[in-house]
Amino acid sequence: MEISSKQILKALNILSWIIFVGILVRTGAYIFNMIFLLTSNPFGGDYFWDGADLSKLLAFDRGYFMVITLLMIIVSVFKSLLFYWIIKILHDNKVDMQQPFNKEVCRFIFKLSYASLAIGLFSGWVAGYSEWLGKKGVLMPSMESMHVDGAGAWWFIAVILFVIAHIFKRGIEIQTENELTI
Repeated sequence: MEISSKQILKALNILSWIIFVGILVRTGAYIFNMIFLLTSNPFGGDYFWDGADLSKLLAFDRGYFMVITLLMIIVSVFKSLLFYWIIKILHDNKVDMQQPFNKEVCRFIFKLSYASLAIGLFSGWVAGYSEWLGKKGVLMPSMESMHVDGAGAWWFIAVILFVIAHIFKRGIEIQTENELTI
């Protein structure tokens, strides 16, 4: 049994929807928990979201807590944007297997590379800020539990996507030149 590209794209579309919804739920939970903890502080941040214990940070300084949680929200928003763009390009049928080098796909790849770069930058910022807070004596949760780990991997992905985007851009230029020649 051979699986066609169309079937793979359909499966990836479904998977992208599942991941997108999951990331949106996490983003909403981050926003809700940050506001809830800053305004009423009923349980002190012991269980911020998905195992991230930010209670020590909240007890140390509310401003630092707000900075870390805002950075976590920004990373989560960029991740959800990645999957939104994937869903959008697959839903709008912008991927043409007969002529894959088109401006829409090129723009899509550039957007993914910039979002990946932003995720890497903000994740790195959280890591550096957490390390700095750790030196001040604040017990910080792991980057993994805050879902901001792997800044270097995101930069690596951004560079790869940027190169692929430029290859697509050059492919469009060659395709346009060939169409003009005929």
